[in-house]
Amino acid sequence: MKKLLAAALLLAAGTAAWAYVDDALSFAYEAATPYVKRGFNVREDAWGGDLGVQDKQAVKAQLFKGNEYWFCLGTDVKRAVLSVNVYDSKGQLVNAEATRPGQLTAVRIAPQRTGTYYAIVTILKSPEERTGWALVYAYKAK
Repeated sequence: MKKLLAAALLLAAGTAAWAYVDDALSFAYEAATPYVKRGFNVREDAWGGDLGVQDKQAVKAQLFKGNEYWFCLGTDVKRAVLSVNVYDSKGQLVNAEATRPGQLTAVRIAPQRTGTYYAIVTILKSPEERTGWALVYAYKAK
């Protein structure tokens, strides 16, 4: 009986962890919706996790000159304030345009060269000790 209870608890914990990221992912896709309406295609790649307030997480992506990108970040935590900024491999900020930090936020870049870029996710403010987040990006050729 104890083994059965332990297995059920592990299964429930695993399901809760997936739901945590899945909920944030639905908000990241919601943040991408305006750009999809403008002809951008959302990549299948998605990143997520949970961070404390003022914690940062880097996400690495290979981007191509001649394309335009929107990195879209979301969380299901109400009153959380998130931000995302994109840097090139030399550590230079490459944001061309950004929406206001919030529960949903996004940043546009138009790389001057093909290479590795880093999207830095930051939880600026949250009512939770740890805040689940998800990041997706959309692209289109210029």
